[in-house]
Amino acid sequence: MMRFKMILTALLGLALAAPAAATLPELTRHLEATKTMTANFTQVAGNGATTTGRVYLARPGKIRFQYEKGIPLLVVADGKSLNVIDYEVRQVQRFPIKSTPLSVLLDPRADLAKFARVKSSDDQALIIEARDRKHPEYGIITLYFDRERGAPANLSLTGWNVIDAQGNTTRVALTDVKFNVTVNDNAFRFRDPRTRKRR
Repeated sequence: MMRFKMILTALLGLALAAPAAATLPELTRHLEATKTMTANFTQVAGNGATTTGRVYLARPGKIRFQYEKGIPLLVVADGKSLNVIDYEVRQVQRFPIKSTPLSVLLDPRADLAKFARVKSSDDQALIIEARDRKHPEYGIITLYFDRERGAPANLSLTGWNVIDAQGNTTRVALTDVKFNVTVNDNAFRFRDPRTRKRR
């Protein structure tokens, strides 16, 4: 259960990062130009536990965090809701996208001008820190972008750190990032562990 909470905190941290990026015009252009994205991720929890997987994004409204084989967790936004599935305990937590920080990343109509400050910016990289002062339980998220020619708006997300309300840090690194590639819509469906039927 503790692992489940740490993973959920880290992923919702990514969601909160979206408003941070969007406060800068170049990052707004980056999001607008990103229709799909795929990447491998490596996540390191505060206790040193490491997990890996693959992330798929399709704007608007869809994202999937597929953990490595043996990790019974899945996070999927299917265009309407964000679903956090724990197959080990056969539990599904569902949140309307518009009521989660993730809506800012997935909804092009969302208000993006919140939460952000630039920690560092030069001709090689951009670092953004984001926090929601009305919801300190979301923690503090630091996003890392490389300036990469050919990426949308010449920015490529390389990872993020999340510091939760208890001061624990989770680090996520992205590799093999690809933009605007074909992503099958089946990626945003999942098997509901509470039934034998597919959504």
